[in-house]
Amino acid sequence: MTEVFISDTKMGVSKAVNEIFSNLMRTGPILKSSKEVYIKVNGIDSKKHAYTSPEVLKEVIKYLGDKGAKIYVMENSTQANMTRIVFAITGFKDVCDETGANIIYLDEEDTEIFEFKGKPSVKDKSKGYNLKTFRLPKTIIKIMKNRDSITYINLPKLKTHSMAGVTLGIKNQWGFPQHADRGKDHNYNLHSKLVDVYEYIKPDITIIDGIEGTIHGHYPPTAWEDRLVKHFNILIGGRDTLAVDVVGARIFGLTLDDVPHLKIANKRGLGEGDLSKIQVIGKNLEEFTEKYQWDLLQEFPENVMIVKGTELLCREGCQNNPLATLQVFAYDHKKKFKGGWFLVMGKGHDENLVEILKEKGFVKGLVAGYCAIDEVGEQLRNEFGKRKVFFSGDCNNLADTVKAILKLSKMTVFDLVSLSTEELMSLIDSAKEHGSTALVPL
Repeated sequence: MTEVFISDTKMGVSKAVNEIFSNLMRTGPILKSSKEVYIKVNGIDSKKHAYTSPEVLKEVIKYLGDKGAKIYVMENSTQANMTRIVFAITGFKDVCDETGANIIYLDEEDTEIFEFKGKPSVKDKSKGYNLKTFRLPKTIIKIMKNRDSITYINLPKLKTHSMAGVTLGIKNQWGFPQHADRGKDHNYNLHSKLVDVYEYIKPDITIIDGIEGTIHGHYPPTAWEDRLVKHFNILIGGRDTLAVDVVGARIFGLTLDDVPHLKIANKRGLGEGDLSKIQVIGKNLEEFTEKYQWDLLQEFPENVMIVKGTELLCREGCQNNPLATLQVFAYDHKKKFKGGWFLVMGKGHDENLVEILKEKGFVKGLVAGYCAIDEVGEQLRNEFGKRKVFFSGDCNNLADTVKAILKLSKMTVFDLVSLSTEELMSLIDSAKEHGSTALVPL
């Protein structure tokens, strides 16, 4: 049977990490001939509870370093962010500096073009892009070409996800495609595309940081952390990422049928997805009795009018992407956040939408996603003016969404980070000098 190991972090993170690796060593060596190890953290953002614990990263590096490994830590943070900034704020850079691990900012690398396998080729001439292609950075290509000599370790965090169900080992690799390639077709096709990336590059080892886990999505407002952050105090590790993810989902009470991309990966034969064929060592899964929700809490500021299309509205893109952003801005920055604007998304809107908005006093706002832009975007701009109606293109252009919500809510990007203006601008300048292609709200 496929083995997945769960270690209790209450005995100490160092002991838990060592226990995971000791168990993995029973089925073969960790290091390969080159002794190079590449670690992919979950560093989507520097927001509390959103990223892999630096302590877990540090202990993994220390274990591998003691074995003589040459270690690289890599990430390409989510849209609206630069990886250098995330590493500086989260403490990842400090850990790497202390341990001697090398940092690779994947948004600053040269790339090559690949194709999504699970989706037919579609050319959108009006937008000028091919939905079937995406770019991978050179480090990922190097790992792909040298699987026999390079060890790749995936280090995600235990989180539900309001668009993908969970974000564990397979979803963690969505950091590999470049920003401009992620938002296009980030809709109901997302699940198969996550598996496409996984099929190109499967980790040798996945260890989920489950010291804490998030419910109702992967980006909980800190104001709600008492409701949305659960302390599990575990690490979950194994050589089969799909099996590790299935166990991770089970911790939340979720099955294969609850998480589309895990189900697709199982159907493609990319690992073991049948929980009955996975031997879980270290914990009895029957201890985890509760089923947690992955979708966003349906609580939003009353002074923002949310208008949803009735014909088509993808939770994987133009619905939960802006709604998650709205929640964080509204509830974590209450003193600065200003409402009085609308958010229109999806396809299938009332033909009297302009009159409805005017009657309720909403004369500025954001139109999110191509469905809404194509249907009502120009109508709203003609009525209220281009400067008052913002567009967030693609199916999930988080950079444009953040930029628009910042302006509409009378906030700035400097309200979102714990760095001084000088520190932030220095990191941005450095990232640009090194060729970052990150999409940011500046």
